[in-house]
Amino acid sequence: MKPIIKIILTIFSAAALVCACNKVDTPSVEYLPVTANNISGDWTLVEFSGVKLAKGTYMNITFVRNEKTFVMEQNLDSPNEIPHVSTGTFNIVVDEAIGSIIKGKYDYDGGLWSHDYVVTDLTATSMTWTARDDSSFVQKFERISK
Repeated sequence: MKPIIKIILTIFSAAALVCACNKVDTPSVEYLPVTANNISGDWTLVEFSGVKLAKGTYMNITFVRNEKTFVMEQNLDSPNEIPHVSTGTFNIVVDEAIGSIIKGKYDYDGGLWSHDYVVTDLTATSMTWTARDDSSFVQKFERISK
């Protein structure tokens, strides 16, 4: 009986060592509160509703925290990929039920952005926006500079 116990203990010990060695340390992600200060800087859209942007298309947006203004340059909705620049103001509000929401207003006509966006997964290098009224409308941004 003793040899069987020794074999079983040896197998369990070996299995424990293999499991311990296979542990992958995943770096913890530091999520930031959604504030004008934390989103200030230059961002580029990298993914829209789960699809990477087509080659040659882009949307870059710069947020200026003190004035709460933005400058957006994009060619997503332009024929022949002609760039279009828009400026305006933005505001961040917190809804206790759904989180931080960013809203914008254009200078050229005073019109509002077509959606208000719930901002999630804000880190020093990326953030995700989901349209408040359409959860399939998801935009992922990466920081260009601060």
